[in-house]
Amino acid sequence: MRLNIHGPRLVVDAATRSRVARRLGFALGRFGDRVGRVAVHLSDVNGPRGGVDKRCQVVVEVLGHGSVVVEETDADLGALIDRAADRVGQAVRRRLDRARLYAALVDPTAAERN
Repeated sequence: MRLNIHGPRLVVDAATRSRVARRLGFALGRFGDRVGRVAVHLSDVNGPRGGVDKRCQVVVEVLGHGSVVVEETDADLGALIDRAADRVGQAVRRRLDRARLYAALVDPTAAERN
């Protein structure tokens, strides 16, 4: 998993980068080599005005199965990162489960090989 973290309108310090890497490692680590590039875009939508305005978009490249995109918005950056990581882990699992079911429908012996 290659991880890129971008924060064009938000200061992304070392602690935030560490939290993102750790949470995505927990959420996506079980998929091993089926996950390629992961891009995380953090932004502050409203700037200094405050409110529910921090956004986290996570784009995961699932090798051989396209990309999964999850976007969350929250006022608390830590909770935002946690929720986005949980959702992207679930979305990748669903994508791979659907691919496995489809492969089993097309070729019944495929389930035995996976």
